[in-house]
Amino acid sequence: MIASAVEILRLNWYSGGLLIVVGAIGAVTRLIAPLLNNKEDDPAVIVCDERGMNFVPLLGGHKAGAEDWAFQLAEELGGNVVLTGHTRNQDFLPLDSFGESWGWKRSGNSSQWHQLMVHQANGGLVQIEQTTGTDWWRTSKGAEKSLAGAKSNSSQEVKSLNIGSKAMSSCCWHPATLWIGIGCVRNTTQKLIERSLQEVFLQSGLAQEAVAGLASIDIKADELAFLSLSKQKGWPIRFFAADKLLQVSVPTPSKEVESHIGIPSVAEAAALLAAGKSGVLQMKKQIFHSRKDEEGAVTIAIAEAIQPFAPALGELHLIGSGPGELSYLTHDARAALARSTVWIGYGRYLDLLEPLRRSDQVRIDGQLTFEIDRCKQAFGLAKEGIRVALISSGESGIYGMAGLALEIWLEEPTISRPTFNIHPGISSMQIAAARLGAPLMNDFCTISLSDRLTPWSKIKERITGAAIGDFVIAIFNPRSRDRDWQLESAIKIVRKYRSANTPIALARQIGRIEEKIELFSLDNCPVNQVDMLTLVLIGNSQSLLKDGWFVTPRGYKSI
Repeated sequence: MIASAVEILRLNWYSGGLLIVVGAIGAVTRLIAPLLNNKEDDPAVIVCDERGMNFVPLLGGHKAGAEDWAFQLAEELGGNVVLTGHTRNQDFLPLDSFGESWGWKRSGNSSQWHQLMVHQANGGLVQIEQTTGTDWWRTSKGAEKSLAGAKSNSSQEVKSLNIGSKAMSSCCWHPATLWIGIGCVRNTTQKLIERSLQEVFLQSGLAQEAVAGLASIDIKADELAFLSLSKQKGWPIRFFAADKLLQVSVPTPSKEVESHIGIPSVAEAAALLAAGKSGVLQMKKQIFHSRKDEEGAVTIAIAEAIQPFAPALGELHLIGSGPGELSYLTHDARAALARSTVWIGYGRYLDLLEPLRRSDQVRIDGQLTFEIDRCKQAFGLAKEGIRVALISSGESGIYGMAGLALEIWLEEPTISRPTFNIHPGISSMQIAAARLGAPLMNDFCTISLSDRLTPWSKIKERITGAAIGDFVIAIFNPRSRDRDWQLESAIKIVRKYRSANTPIALARQIGRIEEKIELFSLDNCPVNQVDMLTLVLIGNSQSLLKDGWFVTPRGYKSI
């Protein structure tokens, strides 16, 4: 028996869920009306037409993420988002939901958040105080507009929004900066640990929403209560060897602990070690003993890190943007860009993608040749729980950032790795080939003439091998101001194995407004006209020019 639409919706109606319904908005509204509860608990509901061209975030636009999902779906399928909400339409930052995309957790009751959003919609002043977490969010166009608009209405009532680790009565976002150091006698019950944590956070004035994880000594790696609590709360847990903990200076060492396990501190030392070099102890150790229905004893301390830690929420997207013309950007790459909160890349590449950036998204411009710095910055932000797009031109796996980023990611312990995705792009080599005809129809290779990372002796070997093997050769990074001799040397090497009339194509700024493509041969290539924005294609022994087309025969037999 086929379930009715109402029954399907009812069975899948839960907080944090996402429902995509194909149909008329009026019909969907009537279907979901009996299921509505409140803004905090209702799922995200997106309505789209039968062609998958228009996406309307009907319910849960902010808290449940319907608007963000609609943007991703539209980019993936080549459709449009239809928005009716005030915040997005006015390019303001959605204060009640933006923190989730930065890896933060929210506290404050639904009434407070509702009042805050009404206040923002009416142009009221929102006082934002931040003590922890990155402040890159302030550079988004949405944040700049929201904060500027608030300042212009400074005579009005002020409402507060706090970003930090403190538990407060106002609306708060909490970056994951707190590390709970914990030690216990063997087989302490989880009930005792949970009660102790509640008391510690109440005493300290800190928010549990700001917890980054748990930390203890490695001999407790099999403590069932620790493992269960870690899984239940979604808190990662780090275990440290005794010799590492022994190196940490703590305010309240214990001779009794030292007599049992050989070191004077577990909870404080583990918390500080997990928090890193600049970590600060926010709560000295507290010891709790069992009560009725509890067993054991537990020691708890809390330290705060400078950098938030929430890699389970973070995502690192390696995106190949193609040559820069938006029509060459794949739907997969567009969806990843729509999903990402932060875009990092060389400024020129980001400029070309700027028409796609929303007001809530941040761009971080990097300098040319500072690839390692960009990768480390992107990875660091993703570890904080942020969805980050690391952008290369062309294809990120061909002389792009994918390899370097993956190496850095693999160097980290598993617990510290955010989600890693590579989104392929279209290489300038492919576009140049399409413009020229069919130069890559048989075996070919790519060689970069840049000797910044590869010595010239090795590059020379590769050119010689490609020439002997009769490969079509695509040359990247052919010639710069300070490196002006390698291209001529490469052509001379190839010339030893190929005829003078072997075709060469110079494709400059391919796929962009300044695009220029010229055809030459091995003996008349104007090397001085080549720069770093030029792709050089050298044919093999069978390649030919005919009626302005560059062709490398595939080798099919004539029929």
